[in-house]
Order: sequence, then structure tokens, then C-alpha cells
Amino acid sequence: MKLTFIGACHEVTGSCFLLQYDGLNILIDSGMKQGTSDLVSVPLPINEWEIDYIFLTHAHIDHSGNIPYLYKKGFRGKVICTIGTKELSNIMLKDSAYIQMSDAAWINKHNERSGKEKVEPLYTIEDVENVLKRFEEYDYQDIISISDNISIVFQDAGHLLGSASIIVMLGTKSDYTSIVFSGDIGNENQPLIKNPSNIISQVDYVVMESTYGNRLHEKPKDYISLLASIIQKTFDRGGDLIIPSFAVGRAQELLYFIREIKEKNMIRNHPNFKVYLDSPLANEATEIYDKRVLSYCNSETAALIEQGINPIIFNGLVRTTSVLDSRAISANENPKIIISAAGMCDAGRIRHHLKHNLWRSECTIMFVGYQAVGTLGRIILDGATKVKIFGEEIKVSAEIIQFPGISAHADSNGLVKWISALSEKPKKVFVVHGDDNSTISFCHRLHDEYGLDAVAPYSGTEYNLLTNEFEHTAGPTRIAITSHGNSFSKSFSKLLDAYENLGEVVNMYEYCANKDIEKFTTQICDLAQRWDD
Repeated sequence: MKLTFIGACHEVTGSCFLLQYDGLNILIDSGMKQGTSDLVSVPLPINEWEIDYIFLTHAHIDHSGNIPYLYKKGFRGKVICTIGTKELSNIMLKDSAYIQMSDAAWINKHNERSGKEKVEPLYTIEDVENVLKRFEEYDYQDIISISDNISIVFQDAGHLLGSASIIVMLGTKSDYTSIVFSGDIGNENQPLIKNPSNIISQVDYVVMESTYGNRLHEKPKDYISLLASIIQKTFDRGGDLIIPSFAVGRAQELLYFIREIKEKNMIRNHPNFKVYLDSPLANEATEIYDKRVLSYCNSETAALIEQGINPIIFNGLVRTTSVLDSRAISANENPKIIISAAGMCDAGRIRHHLKHNLWRSECTIMFVGYQAVGTLGRIILDGATKVKIFGEEIKVSAEIIQFPGISAHADSNGLVKWISALSEKPKKVFVVHGDDNSTISFCHRLHDEYGLDAVAPYSGTEYNLLTNEFEHTAGPTRIAITSHGNSFSKSFSKLLDAYENLGEVVNMYEYCANKDIEKFTTQICDLAQRWDD
């Protein structure tokens, strides 16, 4: 009865834990490591084909993104999750595979010319389609029998459509050890979805996230009125409201707010304004939310549906998928709202909308989520007067706003409220899925204020759940980061911007005459050949 900590240890990425009991190897999540980190996660101590089950808390890539890779390497077990998680995983894992394949294709074009070996994508669309066949979906509160001595229950984590905390019971009905994996615990009073469910009154062990373990959210605001005032002011100037947004979850929340604003006619002198949802992934996610919202929604949303009101689909909403439709948005000169991905402006269609609107003083750029250091979104939010987009220097004249978004993660008090549902203290609380400061701070709070035995394990730590003892206590393993200096970084950044600019021009040639396409192709090939030589 051993628990090994693999990922999301002192960092908010790559969630993965290995539970071994009753002759079975079970992973709780298998997330892709995203962003930059100097911490190293240990490899799985077993082969991929030895994994019998994966219990998946939710569809976000930092919890699910490595599952197709496991399939590619031999995993043929079952993935157990909720219905909502399976449906969102279908689109999010395919999107991830597309990115992996595109990146590999770009690298291989260069490697082929230089005589280097080809690289393989981490996984392909085919790997995703195959592993999705191994997903088994269940409702919340279903008692799922994994073996004679293992059963699990999903409880609503209130983080994302279908997100779950997983209670695992190891042993017989009369003599068992229980452990709950929190997944990502949601913030209360979010639009659309329910608040996190209380965990069962008694468990032996808790593995819980701490993303905001050292932080308190601002008090909830009147989001509807605040957003309406921003729209009104922008439209009165004759400008557009541009909203960089995460495609799954946050985009749907925005549609919920805007639908209410439209229904209440809160925007004066601009009747029937258009709202463009310009993201293929966001549109697919919106369809899933529209289909499943009744199964997962809170009481307010349920009341709307009973009245025949769709909470996220409304008149004036335009969902664009093709590149041609995306480009056509700029042709509408009337004031409008554009919601587009990616949320941090580091890729995707939002960069095109920023290029065409950042310089317009009548427009507003409204950020609705966290902007990581180094991303274009963070640079703009921090007050840059000029930015480079696709190699072109763009003046920042638009109004820049940080909307007080409803965080999808519980803050420190929310985390405490979740674990306080236990009527008895667990034997141990393992604090994960937070950076160094967050995990350590939250451990101290649980210990000092609530008398809980809380620890923040590093990757590679092994714990015996039967004897309540550590079998191996790992320390941090860090990557030595080599710096090439500011000059190198700035120069290479300019090169990447130029590459993106070229990509935009290439896309514009899709509808040109063949002779023009051939001429442009020859010019690009000649340029590449000259620099390869």
C-alpha cells in the first residue's frame, strides 16, 4: 500500500501520483509539465504497460496531457473519470496532439535540410483517439469497484466542468484505508458550475492542492455591472473590447456574463452588438458546456434553464472557426467584443487581434486571468508602451484593464474550508500542486492553526499508507539553467517574432493565385537555403 509522488511537487504542473495496492499500479492523473521550472520530476518507477488504471481528476492538460504518451509507450489499462472530463479531454488532448505534431513538423523541416535526424512528436492524434477508447466515465457519487479490495468515488471539485476529487478506499468494507485526492479545488460562487462538494467526514490521508495556499482572493465584486461599464465606455469611444481568454472554462464564464448584460439591455445606444468567440477550441468547449451544463450547473444556472434561457448562447454571439472567418471580424466596423485564445497572448488568434487593435486608443484590452512572467499578456499588463507582434512594432494606445476575474482555484481560506469538512483529523495531509512558497506556507497554516500533520513532499518521495511511514524522503532536484545573456535573448526573440510574421503572411496566400503562391514559395526556399549554407 504505497504512494509515490511523481509530479506537481512544489510546482503547479505535471500532476501525477502512483498508488500501488492489491497487485495493481494506479496513477492519479498524468499531467504534462508546462511552462518553465528548474525542478526535475522523477520518472515513473514502473513501465507504462504495467499501469493498470489512471484515475483522472479533470481534463486540464497539466493533469491529463501525458496520458496519450503513456498509451504510445504501451499503456493499455483503463482511464476512470467523470462524463464531463471525458468529453473535455476529447477536445483538449486532440488540441495538445496537434501542437505536438506541428512543433515536430517544423523542427523536422529544418533537420532534413541540415542532415539531422528527425524528431517524433510526443504523441499524435491517433494516439489520442486510441487512448480515448480506454476512458470509462461515471457520475459523481457512483461507487466504482476497481477490484475486490479497491473502490473509488468522484465528488464535485467545483473547478471545471466534470472536475472531481477522488476518494479511494483500499481494503474490505469492514477494514479499509481511505485516501482522498483533491484534484484542483474550485473557488466558490463561480458562474455555471457548482461549489466544491464537501469530502466525506473521515479519511485517513489527504493529498490536496495548494495553488493559492498563501493567498486570499479579493472579495467578490458585481462582475455584471463592472463588465457592462467597461463595454459601455469602450463602445461609446467607437472602439472594440478585446478579451484574451483561456478557451475552456473562462471563455464560457464570460459568455454567461455577457448574456445577462444583453438580456437586461445594460448597454445604451449600442443595440444588438456582436460578440465574437474566435477560438476553435473555445467553440468546441462551449458546445460541450451547452450540452452538459444541466448535469453540472449551480442552482442559479438551473433556474435559467428551467425558464428556457440558455446561459451561454445568445443573439449576437458569432462563433468563428476558420481562419477566413477570423480575418473577417476586422471588417465589421461597429463596436464589438472579441473573445480569443490564448489567455496569456503567447500564441493563437488573439495575437492577430492585438496587432490590429492595440494601437487604437478607442479600444480596450481586458485581461481576465493570470499572466505569467515573460508572456506578451504580462508585458502589456505591466505597462509596455510598445510591443513586437509578428515582427512588427505595435504602439500600445488602447486602454489596458485587468478584470478581477473569478479564479477557478480556491484561495487559502477556501482550501481550509474544504479540508475542514473532515470530522476527524487525518493521519497525514500531503500538500502538492503549488510552488515552494505556497506549499510550505499552507503546510504551516494547517499545522499551526488546525493541528494537522501536513507535509509537502518532493518528487520521488514514497509513503507506506499501511504503516503510516515514509519509505523514502526525496529532496529537490534542480536543473542548472545556462544563460546566454540579454543580447542573445533579445536577438533570438526578434527572430521568433519575424518567423511568426512570416507565418501570418503565408496564411494570407491561401486564397491567392497559384503563380503568386509558387513565386513566394521559391523566395522562402531560396532564403532558407542561403542561411543553411
